Amino acid sequence: MGIGVKAAISSSIAHFLAVVAVILVLVWNIRFRGGLAWESQDKSLVFNLHPVLMLIGVIIIGGEAIMIYKSLPIKKSYKKLIHLILHLAALILGAIGIYTAFKYHNESGIPNMFSLHSWLGIGVISLYAIQWIFGFLVFFFPGGSKGIRSNSLPWHVPFGIFVFALALVTASLGYLERLTFLQLGDVARYGSESKLVNFTAIVTLLFGTFVILTTVSGGYTSA
Repeated sequence: MGIGVKAAISSSIAHFLAVVAVILVLVWNIRFRGGLAWESQDKSLVFNLHPVLMLIGVIIIGGEAIMIYKSLPIKKSYKKLIHLILHLAALILGAIGIYTAFKYHNESGIPNMFSLHSWLGIGVISLYAIQWIFGFLVFFFPGGSKGIRSNSLPWHVPFGIFVFALALVTASLGYLERLTFLQLGDVARYGSESKLVNFTAIVTLLFGTFVILTTVSGGYTSA
């Protein structure tokens, strides 16, 4: 074991935190922010899709995809396929989530790409796409030779963890940015919504921590 943490235990904790995080972000955006909508006169409902899709997609589904090699006792070929599909789902939801932010800004007359969160967000989704395409071509179809796969894996795995960690940082900045704007309005700094958002951010970071602990809890599975 790499750092003395059993993958089964850390992955189980991560699964639990994933459920908690999804519930919290839905309560925040439906109960406190008024709901979700693709088209609405209230443009804030369009924006509410952004944190929901980004959390469920890039963070939760992406994290589950990373853990798949350590959390499911099934054949390696099945793990590889599930890993690929989950990452594709995460990438698609992430791309839609970023689009909703641009859609909200454009329809509300707000400039795009003015914050560190937005810059990092574009970087994360771009790196995520590059990582997925590389993994698909080398490890799935058409697939590289055994030598290419063996030489690529020591780079593919840590780069994936790096992108995931960067996504966690970006999400944290997103929570902070959104809450700061809300607190400049009518949201109390010590009110229920502020506490909920901060707690959601903490749960998100804890989920990411246990995803990474699961990943490094043993030797990497060869492709």
